Amino acid sequence: MRPKTLLELAGVAATPSPLSAAALIVIDAQREYLDGKLPLVGITPALAEIARMLARARKTGTPVIHIQHRGRPGSAFGPDTAGYPIVEAAAPAPGETVIQKGLPNAFAGTDLKARLDQLGRKDFVLTGFMTQMCVEATARAAIDLGLKATVVAACTATRDLPDPLTGKVVTAAEVHRNALAAMADRFAVIVPDTAAIAD
Repeated sequence: MRPKTLLELAGVAATPSPLSAAALIVIDAQREYLDGKLPLVGITPALAEIARMLARARKTGTPVIHIQHRGRPGSAFGPDTAGYPIVEAAAPAPGETVIQKGLPNAFAGTDLKARLDQLGRKDFVLTGFMTQMCVEATARAAIDLGLKATVVAACTATRDLPDPLTGKVVTAAEVHRNALAAMADRFAVIVPDTAAIAD
């Protein structure tokens, strides 16, 4: 028998938010993940998919918010390092909001919630990196704030990780899939790609 998510058991339909009712959030699309200290598996196609989503959002007038992780100087994502800038494919357009964060959850210590309140948006479409880190942390926080997250799987990516129990490699594909499954259980609507998001 196919297992059910907690959302399914509660009778909640996993309907993705359309761009007309949401804000688009792009998390940490920074060079650190492209060619820096933390290169991700599959980041090039993920960035191309983010670029497609950005183009659609801009065409439909959907508010776009960019999240930029700010690490300690000299470290990963340090503002003085080559890994800090947002990559060209996902670069903010003039007038788009950029919020700097220091923790995985993009709501922690930032004014992201206030920005969404000002826009009158309780729904957001979530893209960016890494799937099991900042994307998942932000999606999980949304439920506590009365917000609805839709995560676009093809707009996210991650890296291989060590299994803490065996020391063996957990592939990026496994980490990515497991993070999406965990979010889909209760915290977010998961869709495969940008085509699954209506205008």
